[in-house]
Amino acid sequence: MEEDSCKNCRFYLPVDVFRGLCKLTKEQAGPDNPSCEKLERIPKCRYCGHYTSEKQFLGKCMGTILAYPDMIASKCFDFQWNRKN
Repeated sequence: MEEDSCKNCRFYLPVDVFRGLCKLTKEQAGPDNPSCEKLERIPKCRYCGHYTSEKQFLGKCMGTILAYPDMIASKCFDFQWNRKN
């Protein structure tokens, strides 16, 4: 499932497009591998209450600004976790 993959975890460190490392276990992990029980979601536009999806890989923030669902939103002042997450 997309939502519970390693690439959505705070502890995933990408090495290249196909592989990465888990910062906790120091083991190799793929971005689409299923997450472990220590999953801590990183703030991304897809998890924000202001994000509205328009196409598969594109949406809008607050209805006006173009945004990608996988864009990291940790520095966004308007980020707020969606109620579903």
